[in-house]
Amino acid sequence: GAQIIDLMMLVIDVTKGMQTQSAECLVIGQIACQKMVVVLNKIDLLPEGKRQSAIEKMTKKMQKTLENTKFCGCPIVAVAAKPGGPEAPESETPIGVSELIEVLKSQAYLPSRDPSGHFLMAVDHCFSIKGQGTVMTGTILSGSVSLGDNVEIPALKVTKKVKSMQMFHTPVTYAMQGDRVGICVTQFDPKLLERGLICTPESLHTIHAAVISVKKIQYFRGPLQTKAKFHITVGHETVMGRVMFFSPAPSDFNEEIQENVFNFEKDYLYQGEYLSKDSKSSEENKENDQSEVQLPRQQWALLEFEKPVTCPKLCLVIGSKLDTDIHANTCRLAFHGVLLQGMEDKNYAETFLPKLKVYKLKHKEGQVERVMDDYSVIGRSLFKKETNIQIFVGLKVKLSTGEDGVIEGGFGQSGKFKIRIP
Repeated sequence: GAQIIDLMMLVIDVTKGMQTQSAECLVIGQIACQKMVVVLNKIDLLPEGKRQSAIEKMTKKMQKTLENTKFCGCPIVAVAAKPGGPEAPESETPIGVSELIEVLKSQAYLPSRDPSGHFLMAVDHCFSIKGQGTVMTGTILSGSVSLGDNVEIPALKVTKKVKSMQMFHTPVTYAMQGDRVGICVTQFDPKLLERGLICTPESLHTIHAAVISVKKIQYFRGPLQTKAKFHITVGHETVMGRVMFFSPAPSDFNEEIQENVFNFEKDYLYQGEYLSKDSKSSEENKENDQSEVQLPRQQWALLEFEKPVTCPKLCLVIGSKLDTDIHANTCRLAFHGVLLQGMEDKNYAETFLPKLKVYKLKHKEGQVERVMDDYSVIGRSLFKKETNIQIFVGLKVKLSTGEDGVIEGGFGQSGKFKIRIP
């Protein structure tokens, strides 16, 4: 639902300040929204004499909280929406609401809308009208729709014709991206579709797994680990999914970020967890005396869904831990990203995953058994007796005395091998 909002109001209890829930709203706002107004509510609870200074103090605190976000410098307005609380008589007039209305007017803008591309609408209500048909109301996310068009309801796997449309009780023949509209189609049971997506026939894909670009949410505590399960929200659906994180090869860590594309030609490095300043692997590097930890500019994840989801390409994805204790003072939203490539085949593990070239770094140590001649030594304890040494021929080894060598082949029957030192 947050994807249809052009301007958000973050309402804060002036006596409490930022709560866990406010922080989660702020996170979603940063991901899905461009503009924000902060409203400090319940100022009637502050004693009159100290009211102004308390408001100023909380305003400064909020400015500090927002300075590293995209909402830095946004307007902050103090109000009491219902002085005296819910029990107070109706005659109590709100404080500061006219100022809030002026701020909202000054912040309101006409977003740029585009009617091109496939029709896609987020449906939030569905009901039937006797003798007319079934009406789906919602917001058009992309494209446009006209009377007589066919629209698909992917969740029900049916296509219906648009019989009539209304916008705010006025009949219309056309609607486009950004419009709120009610679309009437031939009868079906409205209980089957409480909310969801409708679209141009065959424009949405049902996927079992996906490659997404990924960014960790800074307020999420703890690591994001490969093989962990998260609640994955895509469009109107939230499903459980397992993640595997990966990054560019270390030599490409500083490569320019490619927005909204994924290159299957490249080799990628498997990560046991998402790499961030506080992740385990960067801690190890610190100990190995690399004071400045190198982090990739871009990271990705493979998501494997427990049940398939229907969604458009390049849609927003949010991963969270919704089973966290609601009363714990911790942000449940863990990461967000953009869906770059969906896998429609149920057997994607056989048909699709082999195209994704993710490698692991492995570390093997052995000993030098003896020197053979000026240019070669015999090594042991690197391979088991039954290992096929041919697959390691040509790989480089590093000797503890500083030389670099190349594995030339096996030596004898017990897993020993010959290293050439150029």
